[in-house]
Amino acid sequence: MERVPMTPQGHAALTAELVALKAERPQISQEIGIARDHGDLKENAEYHAAKDKQGMCEARIAEIEDRLSRADIIDTSKLGGDKVKFGAFVELEDIDNGTVVTYRLVGPDESDLKQGKISITSPVARAIVGKEVGDEVRVQIGRASCRERV
Repeated sequence: MERVPMTPQGHAALTAELVALKAERPQISQEIGIARDHGDLKENAEYHAAKDKQGMCEARIAEIEDRLSRADIIDTSKLGGDKVKFGAFVELEDIDNGTVVTYRLVGPDESDLKQGKISITSPVARAIVGKEVGDEVRVQIGRASCRERV
């Protein structure tokens, strides 16, 4: 069973989502019951919509429970050193155009590019893990390639 790296904040967020989804179950069941009372189930759009909602909810619950059962919670406040690793905040400079971006390396379930969080399994993260300040890396993303300085 493959472990899933996760920050304590990521674990808390997934746990909160799981609690919220489980709290929706009674309401969804009620919606199904009300829709069922409307008659013929073959042409009952409300019934099918409620069943679809239930299916999506149950699938997400199962996915979250699986992730949490395999979680490897890493307390990044106890990590130190000069090398890039899980939980690190890194500043990357595109050598060709001077653009600077800052990312935090997090678990796959926590990644959010808009918040500057990238998955430890992403091509950029894999290229910079183990590097030190001043190191240069070349990252191949699809057909594009770029050179970055850590």
